[in-house]
Amino acid sequence: MKIDLSTKIGKLKFKNPVLTASGTFGYGLLINEIFDISRLGGIITKSITIRSRPGNPAPRIVEAACGMLNSIGLENKGIENFLDEVLPKIKSFNTNVIASIAGETVDEYGRLAEKLDRNVSAIEVNISCPNVKKGGMSFGQDLSSTKKVVKKVRRKTSLPVIVKLTPNITRIEDIAKASEESGADAVSIVNTYEGFSIDIYRRNSKLGGFSGGLSGPAIKPLALFAVWKVAKNIDVPVIGCGGIMNFSDAIEFFMAGASLIEVGSATFSDPNASLRILKGVKHFLEEENIKSIKEIVGIVDEN
Repeated sequence: MKIDLSTKIGKLKFKNPVLTASGTFGYGLLINEIFDISRLGGIITKSITIRSRPGNPAPRIVEAACGMLNSIGLENKGIENFLDEVLPKIKSFNTNVIASIAGETVDEYGRLAEKLDRNVSAIEVNISCPNVKKGGMSFGQDLSSTKKVVKKVRRKTSLPVIVKLTPNITRIEDIAKASEESGADAVSIVNTYEGFSIDIYRRNSKLGGFSGGLSGPAIKPLALFAVWKVAKNIDVPVIGCGGIMNFSDAIEFFMAGASLIEVGSATFSDPNASLRILKGVKHFLEEENIKSIKEIVGIVDEN
């Protein structure tokens, strides 16, 4: 039986619904030496900023129960380096290349979107990073700020716009709706949960940046519920992420309402995780005699 794994965001077609999460896959160059990432539906780059950022002081990653805390601080070499050095290398990938952008001001988001227009497949607007002091998560915790950023990006690009939202808010569905109304073609649910870990002998945080973002299996039930809530309240596609470690996790996100999923922390423990999950999803559909992934999207609801 031929399985239809294809899906769309706006007019952008995806061969399958498995993407890689920003910040966990770099630009795909190293992982492409392990397996052909063109087999995936798409890759999302690490977040790009206007200027080069050195990131937060070490340690940047610490282990947590059933997950990990990171405080990278959006380290990258800036938009010009991405356009001149990175993009020519990754344009050859036979899959969708989605550029994640992060700004300290609304105008910076607009400038980034304008520079990337027509150069990549889509733009993911990161308004949810908990590891920076200026910008980042603060934009995604306020309805007015969210609308300003999304509207600015929408005006500056003809590409599909995906907005990555923070779970560190009371009603994520309200921010998702505001994103949709401001021109988003999809929303990504969720970024990391804010937290930290203490070294009891040093009497201080284990992270160099003090606090960080929790990811991995520990956040999966929370992320799954957030996807379910958001999917019920908006009409554009939802991309689900947060603790997806195997195919059954992915299937849960599809059933909760996600049209696509992102694999993040799993890549650190298994570089082949995204491809393994894709194979598992396809096998599940075959075993259950389901012809299209669309048949199970949002199938779970309250009785």
